[in-house]
Amino acid sequence: QVQLVESGGGLVQPGGSLRLSCAASGFTFGFTFSSYVMRWYRQAPGKERELVASITTTGGSTVQADSVKGRFTISRDNAKNTVYLQMNSLKPEDTAVYYCSAIRGFSYQFWGQGTQVTVSS
Repeated sequence: QVQLVESGGGLVQPGGSLRLSCAASGFTFGFTFSSYVMRWYRQAPGKERELVASITTTGGSTVQADSVKGRFTISRDNAKNTVYLQMNSLKPEDTAVYYCSAIRGFSYQFWGQGTQVTVSS
């Protein structure tokens, strides 16, 4: 069972930056961290969970939601089994619980427990 542990959340003022990390472990049956597409999602109070950013297995391609383009960057270090989300120019509307997720094929998706990000003055 893949385990994902997010860290790096906290309280930041508008315009500030945070870097989230997600450490992965528990890979079995010959699969490794580099077998998984990695994504960051977020869920604000009273709203549905939304996809923030996605990165391919090799890190060669990334996608970001329109709401974070130009401000957030997803990256991964396959040697460290870790995916990152660099968040710059943070806005109050970025306040949410941020989750990382590991996806393999159409049948396997694992989730972390989430980390709270609060943007407020």
